[in-house]
Amino acid sequence: MRVLLGLARAIDLLNEAIGQSVKWLVLVATLVSATNASLRYGFDLSSNAWLELQWYLFALIFLLGAGYTLKHNGHVRIDVIYGRLSPRTQAWIDLLGGVLFLLPVAGLMAWFSWGVFAESWAIQEVSADSGGLLRWPIKLALPLGFALLFLQGVAEIIKRAGMLAGHLPFAAEQAEEVV
Repeated sequence: MRVLLGLARAIDLLNEAIGQSVKWLVLVATLVSATNASLRYGFDLSSNAWLELQWYLFALIFLLGAGYTLKHNGHVRIDVIYGRLSPRTQAWIDLLGGVLFLLPVAGLMAWFSWGVFAESWAIQEVSADSGGLLRWPIKLALPLGFALLFLQGVAEIIKRAGMLAGHLPFAAEQAEEVV
């Protein structure tokens, strides 16, 4: 179990580093959006490349930040029910949900989206819009984002198994220790 917990820590560090970096893309996206709107409305200048860049940045934030969000337990769930359950039951739900739903879906999405990226790369796909950007770089974010989510799912499953086996404190106990 020690080796698996070490793997979980390594995955946590990877997604933490990527998540901290991706946070800066929010600022970049905001600046690009504000600049684009100012140029369009103030000077009647517009560019499809700037609009596509905004979309690309949003996609990068969403896709590359998914594993980070999972690590920080920020995904949407039915907290009205989940929050009333014991930490042990919550760990079981997280573990089973990860094994039965998260890993299969994230794995399949990473696998199938790789083909989408590879085809786009092979033909050096460019946006059909005038002045648009290359498409393959953003299509690479699909398999990368789902792979990072898959890896974080593995880390979360390891941690929940560690909690249930008594090798780690339950999340609620960790929060109480911090207080």
